[in-house]
Amino acid sequence: MNILVTGGAGFIGSSLSDKLIELGHKVSIIDNLSTGKIDNVNGKAKLYIANIEDKNINKIFEREKFDIVYHLAAQIDVQESINNPVYDADVNILGTINILENLRRYGVRKIIYSSSAAIYGEPKYLGIDEKHQTNPVSYYGISKYVPENYIKAYSKLWDIDYSILRYANVYGIRQAPKGEGGVISIFMDRMFKNKPVIIYGNGFSTRDFIYVEDVVDANIKVLDKGNRHIFNIGTGTATNINTLYTTMNRIMDKVIEVNHQKERKGDIMHSYFNSEKAKKVLGWEAKYSLEQGLTKTIGYYETQLDNSLEYVAISTS
Repeated sequence: MNILVTGGAGFIGSSLSDKLIELGHKVSIIDNLSTGKIDNVNGKAKLYIANIEDKNINKIFEREKFDIVYHLAAQIDVQESINNPVYDADVNILGTINILENLRRYGVRKIIYSSSAAIYGEPKYLGIDEKHQTNPVSYYGISKYVPENYIKAYSKLWDIDYSILRYANVYGIRQAPKGEGGVISIFMDRMFKNKPVIIYGNGFSTRDFIYVEDVVDANIKVLDKGNRHIFNIGTGTATNINTLYTTMNRIMDKVIEVNHQKERKGDIMHSYFNSEKAKKVLGWEAKYSLEQGLTKTIGYYETQLDNSLEYVAISTS
């Protein structure tokens, strides 16, 4: 199939693009490289450097005639959304509408949208399933939820298929140390630099941490399944931030200082998913435990660090 991945130079998008190419699909990417990296882009993918809000991306749709669009491009930082809500809405809401308009005009069959646990707000019960009420407490949560409603409306009006995947806290290789859900990459960045880890609040808040390869697998499952459905994509396991910190210390064989700071606006205390619907409808479930995913991620970056140090030693000798 001919597939577009918006945000395909980013953390999840580039891993998804790699997998789609491995499966034999033709892949194009739209990314403005504001957070994505050109080094992440598969050499077999076609990269268009553009904003999703740009009206001129219609030329890309006209030229490529896509079958499927994976829409991952977004402003992903909760705190940035609070500090700059207009920018957050421009990218996440108006950008998605622009993508949907091009789906309509150029006959794209299906959109697969990457949404977020942030749309639920403070949970009324745990684990959170797809029937849980949506009551986002941050502008980011709002700007990820509003496009879901536009997607459903476009589907009804123009007979466009969709699958919406609401992610828990995704982590893994290529994740930048910032943004919504990026606590593991932030911790890792500071730990490798032997800098104190910052924990907001008492560290007993919980999250559902899911490894990026499991998220990519869920995206592949909905290529030909799950039309007009919403799925929570998580492990169903709650991990508090203190436990995360001690686990990472153990895997990295370090003891890094902790700096506790006051809780941030827009942060939620407890969250983990019930992903039984994805298991039942898609045959999907998370394969990686937190220990396995962290070991794989940390091992990769330790190798990169060793290689870079070796290069420095060679180049300065």
